[in-house]
Amino acid sequence: MTSSKMWRRSFLLLAGAFLAKSSSLVLPATAQTVKVNKGEINGISFYRAIIDLTDPQTFITIGLANNAPFANSSRRSSGDEEFSKMVARHHAAVVTSGTFFAKSGKKTVMGNMVAGGRFLKYSKWENFGTTLGLRAGNKPEMITARVDGKPKWKEHWFSITCGPRLLRHGKIWLKPKLEGFKDPHVLGVATRVAIGYPASGKKLILVNFNDRLTLEQEAKAMRAMGCYEAMNLDGGTSRGFAAHGNILVPARRRLTNVIVVYDWSLD
Repeated sequence: MTSSKMWRRSFLLLAGAFLAKSSSLVLPATAQTVKVNKGEINGISFYRAIIDLTDPQTFITIGLANNAPFANSSRRSSGDEEFSKMVARHHAAVVTSGTFFAKSGKKTVMGNMVAGGRFLKYSKWENFGTTLGLRAGNKPEMITARVDGKPKWKEHWFSITCGPRLLRHGKIWLKPKLEGFKDPHVLGVATRVAIGYPASGKKLILVNFNDRLTLEQEAKAMRAMGCYEAMNLDGGTSRGFAAHGNILVPARRRLTNVIVVYDWSLD
């Protein structure tokens, strides 16, 4: 194991202990990997990554364009980057498109963002969309700010805000305008990316759909895959998916951020 990976693992354990004040990490009886497969459900083709949140061999983070230390905001910007370069730099089990970003010069990313327990972008005024956060012990939560109140971002070691929300407590929940979404590209039919987790909270399910879908079709597909909570991610021309360095879905434009999943059991 390289020193950087040892540092990441040590940081995750220490951050979890700090956030929970008292937490223990239980090793699974059998080591599991990040599982990637191609499949079809409800007649819809997809690539999927299933991430075991109980396994300390997995680490989920956010990669930024040009290896920037902070995400693009109104105050600073590091631009965008080709998806292939981001994949090559991270050497990860999975790399997929993350959250929306503005088309303007600064290419500001949507919402607050946390990786490795550190804010990549933060504003206390954020109340747009839905947030997926991982708390100490890899406990996932999904919070729609205008319904549930603002997330406690400081308690997240990983956090990304996007949307619209697809599932809430196991039921289809589509209220994009309430969340603040108005863009017809988001509300209409598009190739989509989604993330969710089952009621147990023991797995994350990342799905990159190959077909153009409505939000309702996307929600039904995520529920059929066993998700209890789910939300939409940046798709369309931003849709990209790579597994172990192999680009299965090339993004058709330059990106500002990606979700990165490491599987240390492969080292």
